[in-house]
Amino acid sequence: MAFSPRFLEDIKARISLVETIGRSVRLIKKGREFHGLCPFHQEKTPSFTVNEEKAFFHCFGCGEHGSVFDFIMKTRNLSFPEAVEQLANEANIEIPTTTPEELRKQKRSRGIHEVMELATIYYENILKSPSGEKANQYLKQRGIIDKSVKEFRLGFAPNNRNQLRIELSKKGIPDTLMVDAGLLIQPENAGSPPYDRFRGRIIFPIGDKRGKIIAFGGRALGDGEPKYLNSPETPIFTKGHNLYSLDRASNSINKADKIIVVEGYTDVISLYQAGYKNCVAPLGTALTENQVRLLWRWTSEPILCFDGDTAGQRAAGRAATNILPHLKPEKSLSFVLLPEGEDPDNLIKTQGVNAIKSLINVAEPLSEILWRISKKGYRLDTPEDRAGFDKRLREMALLIEDKTVQKYYLDSFKQRLWEEFARSKKPGQYYKKAGISLPIKNSTTSGTIDVNLIQQAILITTLINYPMLIEKIGEQLAATEFNSSELDKLRQEVLKTLASNHTLNHEELKDYLNKKGFLNLLSTLSSGQFLNHTSFAQPGGNIELVHKGWEQTFRLFQRNQLLDEIKKVEKELAENPTREIFDLLIALKETIIKKEDAEFI
Repeated sequence: MAFSPRFLEDIKARISLVETIGRSVRLIKKGREFHGLCPFHQEKTPSFTVNEEKAFFHCFGCGEHGSVFDFIMKTRNLSFPEAVEQLANEANIEIPTTTPEELRKQKRSRGIHEVMELATIYYENILKSPSGEKANQYLKQRGIIDKSVKEFRLGFAPNNRNQLRIELSKKGIPDTLMVDAGLLIQPENAGSPPYDRFRGRIIFPIGDKRGKIIAFGGRALGDGEPKYLNSPETPIFTKGHNLYSLDRASNSINKADKIIVVEGYTDVISLYQAGYKNCVAPLGTALTENQVRLLWRWTSEPILCFDGDTAGQRAAGRAATNILPHLKPEKSLSFVLLPEGEDPDNLIKTQGVNAIKSLINVAEPLSEILWRISKKGYRLDTPEDRAGFDKRLREMALLIEDKTVQKYYLDSFKQRLWEEFARSKKPGQYYKKAGISLPIKNSTTSGTIDVNLIQQAILITTLINYPMLIEKIGEQLAATEFNSSELDKLRQEVLKTLASNHTLNHEELKDYLNKKGFLNLLSTLSSGQFLNHTSFAQPGGNIELVHKGWEQTFRLFQRNQLLDEIKKVEKELAENPTREIFDLLIALKETIIKKEDAEFI
């Protein structure tokens, strides 16, 4: 049985090579590839590699190499048609019947590729001619340089109903083929001749991943409607399965491990000229599921860049919610929302490339965008408000089909809800509920203990008494350094111990730490000197209340660290007033403003 190239490419686009091979081979990511022990020969050192982007596997030990079809054939002892059938069923793609008619269509597709190339050359030549003068002026006004015009193969379609048709007819191209390619429109009146689809428009050729032209986007000069006109779907072009300039961006994507998705063709070109050659755009529609899957083959977290107007924010919201059912571990999206009224092209022109660079560098994760979308318009003053907000977040998280990712979103939203509601409480209210009683002054003078020291003691003592919290707080604690050297050594030892044996209970953990030389320190931490300031850290408490108390203490510890850093920078600024130090001080103060309102007085 013969399968069309397009059908096979559709299967590969929907099936993750890493996931398929990962079911039988333990793979570890190294750079842009995944490595593991070869399933085709015995080895002790991994020489088997999987490249998701290029859709192939290769073993440097035995030389086995191929696509997802080859892997299924070799590991399951199947013929090629059998492997295709299994993968098609897995991808929920109906297997077409190969008939003489199907073969005729394949031949027709090859003809369409050829006529699209001829049309591209025609449009390029018109742009270079006197007929393209106004189009060239427009491109210059938009800041598109000659080098980009050539590289992106931009062209111009004159405002004439038959010029393209006449020119291609001279080369022996029949009207029927031009209609099939989407270049001509066939009137409903069968007796009327077809006419050029693109007229009076700047032409943006759209290539497939091999760079072959498969469609066009046309931008009207002046006030023509519609402003943008794209090719219709044809035997070689499906809007939702392609991205503008992906063929051109692929090399840069490999180097940067990053894809930036913008809204329009000129945005892609502007960013390309500014050095961001890893940019693509959807084709006149909202980003589709298939386009996201295509992006994920190149990078695990594409960056979606939206204009700062209301329409751009709505588009970001749609993209964020539409992708939820398809999220998987290490497969997500990030977002850049430009300042109000700006698009990438205008932002670069008015503020320079650094303006867009700074925004891209701090792209917001999907979870943040979802939180913002859900919170917009909500007041959290009453229990009913909060219940509604909670319900909305939960409904979004439940759209995620992958149960692992869904669980982490539910946990994340739950934690953020608690933090959000805590802000509306009076200072100290949650501490009293959690059993925390902290000293009045942050001082090391006689009679009081340094607050930072107390917080560090509480944080590590809580984990020692509740080792099961390691899964929830371990990452935060691992990224933190205590300024008490003794407590920091204890922190490192506890994390290392629980990482290798997370089933220890608190008594077993204490016994182990005593043997490691922490007996005196643990005795001090158990004394009233520290535990008088908190009850939640002591054994035998409610685990949820313990976790809440720990998180609140951790946030205050971080805040106090920021305040200490601000004092140091203020002192440094007084002694050495430079712009760099001043900017650092402003950045620190902006960070502290964003932190919670709770503070020690």
